[in-house]
Amino acid sequence: VGLLILLASRCSGLSTFRGIRVNRINTASPNTALFSTKGGAAASGPQPIDPNFWPDKFPAKSHCSKCGLCETPYVTHVLDACAFLGEGMKRNIDGLEEAVHGRRRKVEDIVWEGVGVEGMAEEARFGVMQRPMALARGKRVTGAQWTGCVTGIAVSMLEAGMVDAVVCIASKGDGEDEGGWSNPEPILAKTVDEVLRGRGVKPALAPSLRILNELKESPDIQKLLFCGVGCAVQAFRAIQHKLALEEIYVLGTNCVDNSPTPDAAREFLRRSVPDIENTKVLGYEFMQDFRVHVKYDDGSDPSTPSYKRKPYFCLPGDVANFAIADSCLACFDYTNSLADVVVGYMAAPLDSNMDTSYQTITIRNSRGEKMVQSAINARRLDMGTDATGKGNHENFAMATVSSDKIVQKLVTPKTEAGKMKECLRF
Repeated sequence: VGLLILLASRCSGLSTFRGIRVNRINTASPNTALFSTKGGAAASGPQPIDPNFWPDKFPAKSHCSKCGLCETPYVTHVLDACAFLGEGMKRNIDGLEEAVHGRRRKVEDIVWEGVGVEGMAEEARFGVMQRPMALARGKRVTGAQWTGCVTGIAVSMLEAGMVDAVVCIASKGDGEDEGGWSNPEPILAKTVDEVLRGRGVKPALAPSLRILNELKESPDIQKLLFCGVGCAVQAFRAIQHKLALEEIYVLGTNCVDNSPTPDAAREFLRRSVPDIENTKVLGYEFMQDFRVHVKYDDGSDPSTPSYKRKPYFCLPGDVANFAIADSCLACFDYTNSLADVVVGYMAAPLDSNMDTSYQTITIRNSRGEKMVQSAINARRLDMGTDATGKGNHENFAMATVSSDKIVQKLVTPKTEAGKMKECLRF
């Protein structure tokens, strides 16, 4: 399905209406306590906001993506860094893209309706690219969600001495009560074993920037790799100049719909795939074949996970009400525009399983080239051909939207097909 699926994925499902939802997001009111103490009392300086008060005490309220910035003293920069306050992503991407990558994206190559597309991804939608988006597989990363592209790059950079530490998301606990696969825990990894704790996708909001507290107390770290999704990367880019580091690299992933909490992620599986016990789940993805692929351990062979596949259009229509965070419904940075390298899969051909399928790699600048080359040199990454696609993305997306029960549940009766089609332009 190639690039056509990625184009459709941004316009189909919930993402079609994100422009409608985003106008509900306002800057914090004058009464919002941006610099709350743990107990809520007044303080002489900026204090982290207690995560136990999320989302009510956080500036973006229900639209807070829990990136972790407000849980650090850097909360003072929230109005200029948060992707969901004020002009948010427009401010961050338009304001920082050239500073990060050396130039703005080429907007003149965008493809609209009625034009058959056969070729490479264009920058207008996919962001700055040093070279065409490519296919890749990771190597020698047992236990990865896919083949280990992200983990392979991170480990290779640490082994090569390119960085002193890696910010990544590990899993907190292994049992049902602790959350295991669904419970994200940000860590500042300084060893390969610690980086390997970050294997796999955690389908809940993750406070990546919380580790800035630990980073401030670690003068030995001067070269850093930050791994994160778009909203966290935007906030990190907005404050990275305050960190006084010698070298900063950012490895991003494509991201579209996360659950607000680990409980919500587990509830999604309980309702969608009830015959799989959560304790056996290793991960899940919304795949290119319009099915949810759930990877799990059935107890027969730990080295060969089993899969359950549930058609996307058979999911409960109200799944977005409890299983998808409001911040995700208002996000339009699926492509992670400000990362040096981005790893995803929606523009990649689908093999039978995640463990053997190609992913896509987008290299945005010279730092990204060095990051990917380190993994190639370490034989942790195999590069394939350029990612290509063909067809009319708009017609495909409209057909998807018309069959999507989740979208229909979100759409008001007044929404007409014409307005729906107009959304695809943004």
